[in-house]
Amino acid sequence: MSLNSNNHSEISKFDALLPRDMARKVESVGIQKAEADTISTLVLAILAGAFISLGAVFATTVTTGAGELPYGLVKLLGGISFCLGLILVIVAGAELFTGNNLIVMAWASKRVRTKAMLRNWILVYFGNFIGAVGTALLMFFSGQYRFGSSS
Repeated sequence: MSLNSNNHSEISKFDALLPRDMARKVESVGIQKAEADTISTLVLAILAGAFISLGAVFATTVTTGAGELPYGLVKLLGGISFCLGLILVIVAGAELFTGNNLIVMAWASKRVRTKAMLRNWILVYFGNFIGAVGTALLMFFSGQYRFGSSS
């Protein structure tokens, strides 16, 4: 199969961008995030907090009781299972505070106002907190933390 000009346009759709282009892309995404409505931002932030919490629950469940396995293997399994939370955030397009810190790129180029940036950060931070605490409460009241115990 040969590469012709039609295939070349398909190949150029990859997100393998040069640093300059990546900065522009981050700016435009930062603008979109800063201008998103309150309800959507808060719901996506709560979901992100819940997803990360589920990843932590999964990692804890996988590593609990693995005392006879080699230390490095247990840590590897825990890390791989925790990635589930991050994958869920990416697939769902949820708003995780750590990623939203890149809004500062759009702010630095004066394309986003300070008020809009701080509004987004506050909504996302507290939304992540609500999602994480909500998931922790669900795990507590379900008794999930006792599933593997002998008592």
